[in-house]
Amino acid sequence: MAAGLLAACGPAPVANGINDPFEPANRKVHAFNKGVDRALVGPASKGYGVVPEPVKRAVGNVADTLDLPGDIANNLLQFRLADAGENSVRLLANLTFGVFGLVDFASYAGVEGKPTDFGETLHVWGVGEGPYMELPLAGPSTARDTVGMLADLALNPVRLALPTKEANAATILKLFSRLGDRDRFSATVDSLLYESADSYAQARLLYLQNRRFQLGKGGGAAGGTGDDGFIDPYADAASDTAAPNDDGFIDPYEDPYAQ
Repeated sequence: MAAGLLAACGPAPVANGINDPFEPANRKVHAFNKGVDRALVGPASKGYGVVPEPVKRAVGNVADTLDLPGDIANNLLQFRLADAGENSVRLLANLTFGVFGLVDFASYAGVEGKPTDFGETLHVWGVGEGPYMELPLAGPSTARDTVGMLADLALNPVRLALPTKEANAATILKLFSRLGDRDRFSATVDSLLYESADSYAQARLLYLQNRRFQLGKGGGAAGGTGDDGFIDPYADAASDTAAPNDDGFIDPYEDPYAQ
């Protein structure tokens, strides 16, 4: 009966415009996040950047593999059985032929996977986006994606299945992977945070635009508040305004207050 009710629910409409009633508080959190990035995350990512590329690639591959059980669970909750099957094949391939995920064998074989999260599951169930929020350390989000992130953290199959020591090691591994992302995109992130006239408005713009574009396409979760719960404050920003063009191009300097 529950499955039938959920299947009858259509996805929530993709939102437009700005819904930011908490902007004064959000701006204070944004200033805090910028301070953390300037003092800690940015320098740490540069330090991690000196690690040999094969090692960083292996860390990233293992981190991606650890995300797959959560992706599969959300695929099933979304009734996207084909996506769940693709992610299951990817998980099996990387655990076996990829030597426990050290090598992304699945991508070499053409199985790219379908990343998702519980925020997207809520969207598929018809839950609206809600107001924009900037979370301490976790960065740009919405009310719906914040609930989704907490659910993914609490119900992550890897964390629940592994003993505490191993689960903590998996979390640390994913943190290192995201430091690698921060270093790889440092020019873009630094431009957004430290060269924009209003970095808060631009981060909000990019987060909402990208997230709405992904949900409108019907698949693939954004990375900034992904199911690994990593602190990636600005890597997945999006729009306050209308939906992006079909080519998915994001203009980080678009007027954030244009309607």
